[in-house]
Amino acid sequence: MLSRIWSASLMGIDALKVGVEVDVSNNIPGMVVVGLPDTAVQESKERVKAAIKNAGFAFPMRRIVINLTPADLRKEGPCFDLPISIGVLAASEQVPTDALEHCLFLGELSLDGSLRPVAGVLAIAAAAQKLGIRSLIVPADNVREAAVVKGIEVYGFKQLAEVVEFLHEPESVTPATIDSQAELQQGTIAGFDLRDVKGQAHARRALEIAAAGGHNLVFVGPPGSGKTMLARRLPGILPKMTFEEALEVTQIHSVAGLLKSKGSLICQRPFRSPHHSASGPSLVGGGSFPRPGEISLSHRGILFLDELTEFKRDVLEFLRQPLEDGHVTISRTRQSVSFPAKFTLVASTNPCPCGYFGDPVQACTCSPNVRERYWAKLSGPLMDRIDLQVRVNRLKPEEIIHETTGEDSATVLARVQVARTAAQERFAGTPLRCNAEMQSQHLRQWCQLDDSTRGLLEGAIKKLGLSVRGSDRILKVARTIADLAGADRLQAQHVAEAIQYRTIDRMQ
Repeated sequence: MLSRIWSASLMGIDALKVGVEVDVSNNIPGMVVVGLPDTAVQESKERVKAAIKNAGFAFPMRRIVINLTPADLRKEGPCFDLPISIGVLAASEQVPTDALEHCLFLGELSLDGSLRPVAGVLAIAAAAQKLGIRSLIVPADNVREAAVVKGIEVYGFKQLAEVVEFLHEPESVTPATIDSQAELQQGTIAGFDLRDVKGQAHARRALEIAAAGGHNLVFVGPPGSGKTMLARRLPGILPKMTFEEALEVTQIHSVAGLLKSKGSLICQRPFRSPHHSASGPSLVGGGSFPRPGEISLSHRGILFLDELTEFKRDVLEFLRQPLEDGHVTISRTRQSVSFPAKFTLVASTNPCPCGYFGDPVQACTCSPNVRERYWAKLSGPLMDRIDLQVRVNRLKPEEIIHETTGEDSATVLARVQVARTAAQERFAGTPLRCNAEMQSQHLRQWCQLDDSTRGLLEGAIKKLGLSVRGSDRILKVARTIADLAGADRLQAQHVAEAIQYRTIDRMQ
């Protein structure tokens, strides 16, 4: 007898519908899987056989041929265990086939018949809803993740036997429901509080501007000046994600396998901090079947690169295209996939190998050639893409000793939210979310300059040797400063403040 049920396979952060055809015939007993299965799918034969027996069902000792369609699409992962087992039971007439046409099955099987969570369930649920699938059957640990998608019934089970019982009596189980908006509102803001930072008013202002406009930021200063401490407080002043943003972030983490049994929506903006020994593919993603890297996992959040100049130059160059385009395309022989990568880059570095160049207390021991080689790791095109380049100086003794506190994160967040709201009203009807995403045509429309301000910017371009991209970045930062000040048009003081955030340009 022949049976057919539906499953799905991931391609990037999207999913494709896969048919699982099972034919049971009276030939020499055996089990074969065709349709470009990878090793994990091939090994499912033994898992399925043991799971069916240990769940209390009869495994047909006949010739079983399993075909995964379309045949030219590579199938990978253990998510086909459940659909294959249900297909075998249906072909051997142990489960009814009436409801199979409108259901999609996902799940890894243990040898005792229990269901284990799999990756990419949210992406598959979204694809199934678009394809008109009525019901989605997943492991219980994946049910909250899949139930975020509206318009499809999601059922979660812990055992293979429970799935079979459901297929016999579909009315006996109610689909899972999740109030996504309520969960999103309950998400707490991650990060440490800015009130713990002593002094550093200039750096705190830069953090506020970066949060309000989504601008890339790098801190340069001697050891112990608070660069990392400041950077780790940026998540606390970022506004909460919208539902659409949370869905995007959750889908990426689901595909990466980071969401198994961890709930439904990711409510906090990502904060990724890879070590400086990270490779290029670990940042941008890769593999024979591409998976998202750190820049995609930090989508709509922050990618923090501590000790920036300790990263290999060729690894840092991988960031250039994603910083400009907001996505990364990974091409392989078998397939080419694109991952979103709209993140805020935050980095920190010392001004030289010894760390004390320009420090008023401790003298630098590095020669000019050593400093030049040190900064050579950061190419001009990469630094052009960093809007805010801020010098963080050593704290004065009285600032260290005195128990002084600045504004807390909640106060700064309120100003950031006002600036973001002003930008969103300005960008209504466009795909833009923040000032950092503006392109040249948007600058001409929303960053118009008067004669005196234009002359100020022209002088900065000549003195600092700025490129067209560098001058555009100044205008974007100036637009954010104006939003924080509640101004409709750019003024000279806004552009002047934006120009001073080019520390590295002046250092070089």
